[in-house]
Amino acid sequence: MRPRRCQLKQGPLQKILCRFWAVMGKLQSKLKQSTYKYRPDGVTEERIQTKTFQEYIPAHVDSVSTVAALNSELCVSGGNDKMVVVYNWKTGNVMKRFKGHEREVTKVACIHRSNQFFSASRDRMVMMWDLHDSSQPKWQFSGHTMVVTGLAVSPDATQLCTGSRDNTLLLWDVQTGQCMDRASVSRNLVTHLCWVPRESCILQTSEDKTIRLWDSRGLHVAHMFPAKQHIQTYCDVSEDGYKFISCSNGFEGEGCDATLWDLRHTRNRICEYRGHFQTVASCVFLPRALALMPVIATSSHDCKVKIWNQDTGACLFTLSLDGSGPLTSLAVGDSISLLCASFSRGIHLLRVDHSRGLELREVAAF
Repeated sequence: MRPRRCQLKQGPLQKILCRFWAVMGKLQSKLKQSTYKYRPDGVTEERIQTKTFQEYIPAHVDSVSTVAALNSELCVSGGNDKMVVVYNWKTGNVMKRFKGHEREVTKVACIHRSNQFFSASRDRMVMMWDLHDSSQPKWQFSGHTMVVTGLAVSPDATQLCTGSRDNTLLLWDVQTGQCMDRASVSRNLVTHLCWVPRESCILQTSEDKTIRLWDSRGLHVAHMFPAKQHIQTYCDVSEDGYKFISCSNGFEGEGCDATLWDLRHTRNRICEYRGHFQTVASCVFLPRALALMPVIATSSHDCKVKIWNQDTGACLFTLSLDGSGPLTSLAVGDSISLLCASFSRGIHLLRVDHSRGLELREVAAF
């Protein structure tokens, strides 16, 4: 004989209660976020955020693979829906959607203090867009034979460097759309490119676990940094151009780290940041206004964003974005805001809070 509760029919009251608890379950899933505060004495405090966050109009209908800040209000993002989107993250509005790629968008890069930006895709194409122009690309850069995985704009915005899994770097004239130079290195599967501020040099990470410094004058390798034990997935250069950080892939805590390097003098490793348990997909220097000491941020496939003391390697704060899937990209929005792209929940707007020390909290998602 079946249990009696399985034989009961739901009356109006039971239906109302079921709907109520279903709604409460959804609300609680929005409210619950694990955060970890690291005290100077080494004790880790876990806190559950109880404040809800705003859900803006979604920027994409699929996973978001890359995000970059166009200015202090707008960001550019690309994803598996093949779209490039300009979004006002302060108002929660889509400014414009750009359709041109035939496959997933892998990278975006912006021209500083302008309305122009670039996108790269698995369709092997790079496109240049203008926010205030038509929805058609201004230029289409065709030259790679495999997915494009690196974009870097020169400080004077006259040149664009692109990199691919085809082992090739291409240098383009932004004004004419013409390819100026090309270089190829065997097994150099490019994962990311970053132009050094006020210099002619380009930093490049690779699946061969090395980091190369290219001179754009002649597009040749000027320096190779000591190889790491894991694939280098991303890199970012400090504003003064003296240091850079790179991060690596990994699993179950093996690899999964970020490294600070000297770019100008010794070109050696300065510090390492360990604490993630899966691939670290992105790493960025944070504005000095955020903290009394220099800090960096990392995002990982383990759903966590961490803030680190740049000099000591100590983890200052961890925000766990549960249910977001792998965190794919980080960008600095303004002096107190971070944008974090994710596989399952779009883009997260994170804000640094100093009310109880250095903390990071999610304030919106789109």
